[in-house]
This record gives sequence, structure tokens and C-alpha cells, in this order.
Amino acid sequence: MASKPTIAHSLSDSIRRQIDEGAYRPGQKLPSLRELSDLHGYSKNTVVAAFELLVADGVLEPRRGSGFYVTGSAKAPHQDEEKNSLDRAMNIVWMMREQFKTIPDAHPIGDGFPPIEWLSDLRLDKFHPKVVRSGMGTVFRYGNRFGYMPLREHLIHRLASFGIGAKPGQILLTQGANSAMDLVIRYFVPPGATVLVDDPGYYLLFGKLKLADAKIIGVPRLADGPDLEALEHLMAVHKPRLFFTQSACHNPTGTDISPGKAFRVLKLAQEHDVMIVENDALADFKPLSTPRLAALDQLERTIYIGSFSKSFSASLRVGYIACSDDLASELADLKTLVSTNSSEYCERTVNVILREGHYERHVVKLRDRVTQATLAARDVLAQLGADVLGSSPQSLYLWASLPGHPDTHELAQKLQKQNILLAPGRLFCVNSEAPCAWSRFNTGALADPKVSRALVKALTKIR
Repeated sequence: MASKPTIAHSLSDSIRRQIDEGAYRPGQKLPSLRELSDLHGYSKNTVVAAFELLVADGVLEPRRGSGFYVTGSAKAPHQDEEKNSLDRAMNIVWMMREQFKTIPDAHPIGDGFPPIEWLSDLRLDKFHPKVVRSGMGTVFRYGNRFGYMPLREHLIHRLASFGIGAKPGQILLTQGANSAMDLVIRYFVPPGATVLVDDPGYYLLFGKLKLADAKIIGVPRLADGPDLEALEHLMAVHKPRLFFTQSACHNPTGTDISPGKAFRVLKLAQEHDVMIVENDALADFKPLSTPRLAALDQLERTIYIGSFSKSFSASLRVGYIACSDDLASELADLKTLVSTNSSEYCERTVNVILREGHYERHVVKLRDRVTQATLAARDVLAQLGADVLGSSPQSLYLWASLPGHPDTHELAQKLQKQNILLAPGRLFCVNSEAPCAWSRFNTGALADPKVSRALVKALTKIR
């Protein structure tokens, strides 16, 4: 049986992979030992050992008093080229199955959804009579290819509150944000095309892109948005068609892009002719003033994706795309071919909620809850001695590393035996094989005193 690779070997493979994909170019200095140690949660000795392996292979060269630099002379480790796109995507499907498991009496501290009690007071059942009375004749047919017109008109006002100007012909209703991403990928991404994504980022997006047989390259996600130096280099070298990103309430880190960085990202996209796909599925959890790329760009080089799944109900599959008129029309045709239509019944339900003012009251309460939960979750993580990325005052997620646990995949397996369901960092990384010291924490779950006590007890037992 082959021995398990050491953490140093895994880290060296991860750095080698980033070099091969162009995140670090020949002659460029790598981050310092301290920076990499803080980023990955490893000891400095582990990082030194990883660097020494790369120096031995001719990938890096040390310069006394300066640091380590890329030589560009070595190739990345051999990858299995025989795997087809479905095989690659199935790895993500397996991770999804693990993430969506329902275990009785378990504490899902890494859950992707808000607590049920945050949404249950919306009482979706009470809207059914109003939906039925709103004129059900068209529900028995396919309806408009763009989706239910009254809801699209309401979305004009919703987008305007974010600073995004749009007309009804620029809005296409979909069956949630994931359906929207499917349409964009089908339209823009032929097999072999290069696509940039946040790293860490939304793992289901990675699976969709692998299924499309795209070449996925991660852009390191920092506390205030993408790493601009890496983004600029990757755009120049790889000529990607798209860059998928989340500006606000980023999944999994919970961070927000800074205004200055948002402007720079758009400028780079214009210089390198890259379309930006901005996923804003968690918009209702953030203040209206939160920076968004589409608000700065006004849908010229951005494709904006929104959803009601996280703020209303995951089973109410209503999302939308906002983009240029011409692109919206072509995506509507593609939607017709792929799924015939989206659910007008669900769209009418959302429209009633928006029309009668329930939405505004619900969102005010939702934002208040997430703000309080974020503060409480930060306190819990501080008591555990965790490092938390960023300082957002309200987010459904926090990205944190716990001391003494360099690979949270192993930690998650140990915690699961004690009915604690963690979302390990590997799940959200483009390279899901490398150890990751970080995890996604659901603030709503972690703010529950019962859950936080269970976590503290479980970690104490593991230590």
C-alpha cells in the first residue's frame, strides 16, 4: 500500500499546480513563509519543507535575503487525462451527496442554507389562494419564454435598489441561480475553453464546468475580493472567456469585494475582453449599499445572477439573469430548448410576495438576524482560537481555520462521528485533493448556543 503523502508534499503539489496554471509566473517571487503559513494554517517548518521539495525539483530557486522565486523549468505532476468530463463532475456530485446528508439530531455547522426558523415566518402556504386568484389561465400553458412579466417588472425595482439599471427585456427568469449558471455555461463555454473562478468558491459551479469539459483556473480569493495581481496575469496568459465570481456574501468565505477592487476587476475585464458572471444569490442578506460589479458596469460586461432560494425557500425554484438585451433574448431561446420554460406558478408566488410588501418586512428581519448571528458566531470562533478571513459584519458564512487542524477534511470525518457536520475547505477549492486548514461555518447554526457548546465539547474530545 502506498504511504499517505505528507502535508509538505501536498502543499508542494498545490504550489506546483498554481505555477503550472500561471498563477505564479517564471521569475516571480512567491509569498513569504509567514504569509503562506498564515494562509494555509501550517507551521513554518511545513512550508519550508514544501519549498525545499520544489527547489529540489527545480521549480523554485532560493535567493538569499530575498525569498523563493519561480524558475519555470519544471512540469506539473502527471494528471490522468483519460477521465472524461462526467467522471470529473461526479467527484463534485459525491461531495454534494455528503453535504446534503440528513442525519437525525446532527448539528450542520457548515450548512449552505439559513436556519429554517429564519424563513418559516414567511408562511408560503398563505399565498396560494392569492396566486390562484391572480389569473391561472396561462399556468396551463408554457407562457413567455422570458418568464412571468409582472415578476420581471418587479425585478426592475429590485435591481434599481442595488444600483443596477435594467429593462424587462434584459431579465430572464430561471429555475434558481444554478439553472441560470447552466444556461450561461451552455452558451459561452465550449469543451476545452478556459474559465476563471473564485478559489475557494462555489463547488457546484466547479462541477458544472467540469461536466462542460472546461479548463478551470482558480483566482485566489482574499478578504476584499479576488487577488488582482493573479487575476491580471491569468487573464493575460490564458485568455479566458468568463470569470465567475461573487462580489457580496461570497460563498464560502462570506467576504465582500471592496469598491476600489471592484472597479479594478472591471477594468481588467475590459482590457482582456472577459465577461464577468456575478452570482448574487445571497443579496437579501446584505445591505443595499454593498458593492456589486453589475452596478458599476450596468450590465455591459457583466451577467448578473440572482435568486430567491436562500431568502424565501430552497424549494421555490425562482432565479433570474440580468444582462444585455441581445444576450437575454438568446439565453431565453436556449432556455426554451433546454427546459421549455420555468415555473410560472412559482414565479407568481414570488410576485405576490413582492407585490404585497411582505418581502420588505421579511428582508429587514432577515438582515437583522444574520447580523446578530454573525456577531455571535465570531465570538464562538474567537473562543476557539480560530482565524477568520475578513471582517464582514453580516454574512451567512464565515471562513475560518481552527488551531491544530491542518486538514479539515480529516477533522470533518472525526466530528461527524459526534453528529457535528463540518464543511471542510477542500470542498470549495479548485484542487480538492490538497489539504486545507479552512472550513465554511454557517453563522446561523454556530450562533445557536446548543450547537456551539456541542462543537466546543467535540473539539475538546478530539484534542
